[in-house]
Amino acid sequence: EMNALRNMADELKGKLPQGILVLGGVEGEKVNLLAWVSPDRVKEGYHAGKIIKEVAGRVGGSGGGRPDMAQAGGKEPAKLEEALKSVFTILS
Repeated sequence: EMNALRNMADELKGKLPQGILVLGGVEGEKVNLLAWVSPDRVKEGYHAGKIIKEVAGRVGGSGGGRPDMAQAGGKEPAKLEEALKSVFTILS
């Protein structure tokens, strides 16, 4: 599942040269999360590792990573949709 998220992120990055991307998926009882931040957004102070940590906390998980790319896991799949919606609040 994480490989699928990475592949999807790579494809979307090609179509979205600037921005912030947060993806999530469920595999059994596990949640996988991935965040990508474009170089211009990193310069503005956004950090994929910090974003993914916030989102992962909402699905009973943890994670982290670099300013431009991060991944995480969680244990509460039922909360994934709510966690992904929270990205807008986290970024504002």
